[in-house]
Amino acid sequence: MRAALETHLRSEQVARVVYGSIIGLALVVVVESRPPSTGVLIGWFIGTAVAVALAEVYAEIIGIETRERHRVTRAQLRHMGDDALAVGFGVAFPDVFFLLAALSVLDLDTAFTVAKWSGLGLIGFYSYWAARFAGSRVLRALVQASVMALVGGGLIALKAFLH
Repeated sequence: MRAALETHLRSEQVARVVYGSIIGLALVVVVESRPPSTGVLIGWFIGTAVAVALAEVYAEIIGIETRERHRVTRAQLRHMGDDALAVGFGVAFPDVFFLLAALSVLDLDTAFTVAKWSGLGLIGFYSYWAARFAGSRVLRALVQASVMALVGGGLIALKAFLH
C-alpha cells in the first residue's frame, strides 16, 4: 500500500486529482443550499466528472496540435486519458458520500458535511506531500497544507456568507 501511494504521489496525476477535487468541492458548496435528490446529485457529480475529463482531453489535443504541429499520437492520447481519469476522480470523489446517503447509511446533511471536509482533507493531504517532496520539513509542510486547506475553507465560508 505504501509503495502504491508513493508511486501515485510521484505521478503527474496528482495535480489533476487536486484540480478535480477543487471542482468537486466547489460543486458541493454550490448545490448544498438547495440540494436535489441523492440520485440527481450522484448524476451531477458523475456528469461533471465526465464533462471536465473530456474537456481536459479536448483542450490537450488542441494544445498539442497547435503547439507541436502534428496529430496527437496514441501514446499522447493514452497519457491524456490517464490525466482525464485523475481529474474525473477528483471531481467525482464526493459522490461516495452521496451514494452512502442514497443507501441510507448517511443522511444528506451529513453527506454534505463529510464531502466538504474530506475534499479539504484531500487538498491538504496532497499539499503536505508536495511540500515534503520539495524538501520542506514536517512543520513547514503542515503549514503549507493548512494554508491550502484554508483556501478551500474560504470557499465554504464565502458560500455560507452569500447564502
